Amino acid sequence: MGLWDKLFGEFVDVIEWLDDSDDTMVHRFERYGNEIKYGAKLTVRDAQKAVFVNEGQVADVLGPGLYELETKNLPVLSTLQHWDHGFESPFKAEVYFCNMRQFTDLKWGTRNPLILRDKEFGAVRVRAFGSYVLRIADPRQFIHEIVGTDGHFTTDEISDQLRNLITSRFSNLIGKSGIPVLDLAANYDQLGEFLTRRIAPELAAWGLELTQMLVENISLPPEVEAALDKRTSMGLVGDLDRYLKYQTAEAIDQRGGGSGPISDAMGIGIGMAMAGKIADGLRTPASGPPPLPGDARYHLALEGQPRGPFTLDELKRLAGEGRLNAETLAWTQGMDDWKAAAEIDELKPLLRPDTPPPLPPR
Repeated sequence: MGLWDKLFGEFVDVIEWLDDSDDTMVHRFERYGNEIKYGAKLTVRDAQKAVFVNEGQVADVLGPGLYELETKNLPVLSTLQHWDHGFESPFKAEVYFCNMRQFTDLKWGTRNPLILRDKEFGAVRVRAFGSYVLRIADPRQFIHEIVGTDGHFTTDEISDQLRNLITSRFSNLIGKSGIPVLDLAANYDQLGEFLTRRIAPELAAWGLELTQMLVENISLPPEVEAALDKRTSMGLVGDLDRYLKYQTAEAIDQRGGGSGPISDAMGIGIGMAMAGKIADGLRTPASGPPPLPGDARYHLALEGQPRGPFTLDELKRLAGEGRLNAETLAWTQGMDDWKAAAEIDELKPLLRPDTPPPLPPR
């Protein structure tokens, strides 16, 4: 530094800081020997605060405005510098400008997957990331606890520590929440609010304010996501018959009435698929499978109303109660019409021996 630079630095008339960056939190006003001229002008702009540090001790904190540095404006610093008699000479002090605006879109995320116990999938590994918004709440505390003598303090210098803190608190919170993995996306806002309330008091001890915490995504490992996608696809298919018809219609539409070997082969495949579906429909009776052999069921005309079907054991009980006799009309699958029980060979052994057969027609 040359002689003129030294002399100019000792008698600084204007102290100000114009910030053109988006990550600077604290900037120290540099000049030779930390000497400031008595009566110099200090400009503190909006979203700034100026902190005077004398021999490692914070003397004054000034908000936005234009100040003339003299005894009446800096009583604490004046006492430290022994200005009680108005000694007008350069004084030594460090001036730190604190950026009081909010620092947005700061990122956090888990470096390693978190292992959770899920009720549906068992033990699963998840990753999470998001963003947060931060600002300096107490410049005096922030410089004392974090900045120290750093002349240019940026968000990068504290982001790693904040990321570790957020990840630790997030792991503890999500582990105790018991929220199923598939329901986490519906609870991002609540998780962000809980994290904010959990971490804010810890940052307040550093002179910082956590104004917002966002959980943007919680993801599963790729292989788990692939299995989940396959499971979801099967659920979307639903009725395989309708799905086959839809796929067939799509294939026909894609053909667009074209010709050629590929188009003809596609047509043959579609025809075979449709023929298979038609054959399956013909082989499957609408009324279901027939009854097992020896398990015939009969409908009875009781009290003028059709009842049943009844198994042979139930018919035997009805015969014992006298509700089934030789004249009782009965019908089972394969018969053309209702017949009297005495005319059905399978029911004859169930009838009482003393029950007379029906009278012959006159």
